[in-house]
Amino acid sequence: MALTDALTRRGFGQTSRRDAWWVTPLFVFLGFATFIVYSTWAAFQGDHYWVAGTNYLSPFYSPELFGDSPHSLFGPKPGWFPSWAPWSPAFLILWAPGGFRFTCYYYRGAYYKAFWGDPPSCSVGEPRNQYLGENSLPLVLQNIHRYFMYIAVVFIGLLAWDVWKAMWFSDGNGGEVFGIGLGTVILLVNVVLLGSYTFGCHSLRHLIGGNKDCLSAMPARLAAYKCVGCLNKKHMNFAWLSLFSVGFSDVYVRLCSMGIWSDWRIF
Repeated sequence: MALTDALTRRGFGQTSRRDAWWVTPLFVFLGFATFIVYSTWAAFQGDHYWVAGTNYLSPFYSPELFGDSPHSLFGPKPGWFPSWAPWSPAFLILWAPGGFRFTCYYYRGAYYKAFWGDPPSCSVGEPRNQYLGENSLPLVLQNIHRYFMYIAVVFIGLLAWDVWKAMWFSDGNGGEVFGIGLGTVILLVNVVLLGSYTFGCHSLRHLIGGNKDCLSAMPARLAAYKCVGCLNKKHMNFAWLSLFSVGFSDVYVRLCSMGIWSDWRIF
C-alpha cells in the first residue's frame, strides 16, 4: 500500500492533464477575492447605503437594525455597541448571509480548490499528503450550513419587502407616490437571483424530501421537492449570478446616494 501511494502521489501542481485546468480555479479565486474585498470595504463604510427621495436600501445593510437612515428599525447606533470598535449597521446583519454563502456546499468545493489547492483541480497534485476532510476542527463547523439556510430564507423575505418599498418615492410634500425606477428593477432582479440560489440549496432539498423514501404519496411535498431540485441543478450558476447581483445592487445604491449616478425613473 505504501509503495502504491509513493508511486501515485503527485507533488503540488503536478498532473498528466494537457488542458488548461488552472483557468477555472484562477477565475474562481479572482471572483471571490474581488467580492470579499469590495463587500468588506462597503460594510466598513457605514454610509451611502440608501438613496434620499427613494426607499432604495443596499442589501448589504438590510435589514438596518440600528443606524441613521430612515430605514433604521430601532433607531441610531445603540449604546451597548463598544465605543472603541468601528461602527456600521452592516456589521449587525452581514454575518448571516455571509455565513450561508461561506458554508455553501458549492462554494466550499470551489474555494477549497481556488484558495487552498485542495486539490487545485481533478487529477492535480495538492500541497499536502494527508486528507483530513470536514470531520475535525475547524472545517467540521461547515456543517452549520443547514442552520444558516433557515436564516437565509428569512432574509429573502426581508429583501422582497425592500423591493416593495422601493416602488414608492417621495412626492416632495411629505407623502409617497407609486413608481418604478431602475433601482427598483435592480433590487427585484437581485431578490429573484438570491431566492433562486437560496431555494436551490442542497440542505433545503434534503429537508423537503431527501430524508423520505417515498414522496409519491405526498403530492405537495413532491412538487416542492421537484421545484427545489430544478433550482438545485443550476445551483452553481445562481451562486455566481446572485453574488454579482448583490454586489452590483450595493454599487448602484452607493453611487446614486453619492450623486455620481442618477436613478432612471421608468414611470
